Amino acid sequence: QVQLVESGGGLVQAGGSLRLSCAASGGIFSIIVMGWYRQAPGKQRELVASITRAGSTNSADSVKGRFTISRDNAKNTVYLQMNSLKPEDTAVYYCFADRDLRRYWGQGTQVTVSS
Repeated sequence: QVQLVESGGGLVQAGGSLRLSCAASGGIFSIIVMGWYRQAPGKQRELVASITRAGSTNSADSVKGRFTISRDNAKNTVYLQMNSLKPEDTAVYYCFADRDLRRYWGQGTQVTVSS
């Protein structure tokens, strides 16, 4: 069983920055991919960015050039650096980890960007 604990959300003005962290514990050795989804009110959950254990990354077009995902395998932690935030980035951000064909989720952290 993998446990994911997120931190770093909050309220920021448009143009500001936040860094989200997601620490994994329990059965972490076989985690293949980690990353972030987000869900805004009334919208479907969407992939923001992901990173493999080898460091290959993928991100949504809407965040390219503004968000950067990184991973510290020694700390079993994945980060999402969010710069130039926009009001439309407001959402609950969920960390995920894929292991043994199963996806694990964090509890979510709220990011609110004011205009």
